[in-house]
Amino acid sequence: SHWVMPEQRKTACESLLLEAGCNEKVVAHCRVVRDVALEYARCNPLVSAELVEKGAMLHDIGRGMSHTIQHAQLGADLLRFLGYREAIARIVECHTGAGLTADECTLLRLSPRDCMPQSTEEKIVTHADNLIEGKKRVNMEETLIAATFLPRRIRKRMYRLSQDVELLCPS
Repeated sequence: SHWVMPEQRKTACESLLLEAGCNEKVVAHCRVVRDVALEYARCNPLVSAELVEKGAMLHDIGRGMSHTIQHAQLGADLLRFLGYREAIARIVECHTGAGLTADECTLLRLSPRDCMPQSTEEKIVTHADNLIEGKKRVNMEETLIAATFLPRRIRKRMYRLSQDVELLCPS
């Protein structure tokens, strides 16, 4: 059948994470990010909750190969290779911090691609990931304090992204 119960879809994503070499800790983190991302997705009818759910569940799939910043591009490429939609691959590719420009990727010895979140779904998953430390929910202030080692422009980008996403939900 073409329709899938959320529980089954969850299991499919979880199985894929485990097959890709992710440990239970990564899977648990992805579940929490998914739950937070869906809170944002559900308060805006223009957002694809399905895309957010899958993208959030799979955002760290590259951690089965690397725990460096490279995990985002590696994960996106794996999903492209497996035939996943580009929209999902992009969520995975753009989720680190508040995204990376092609120049920043080059400086980090990554493929020189534009990895800046553009779609609302990309922004939601990136922001949700910034609010989760392991399995614990933190606020944006705590995230930015933890990010003091990052350049100011990156912290500002993270803050602007959080503002963008928070505006989706009328409080």
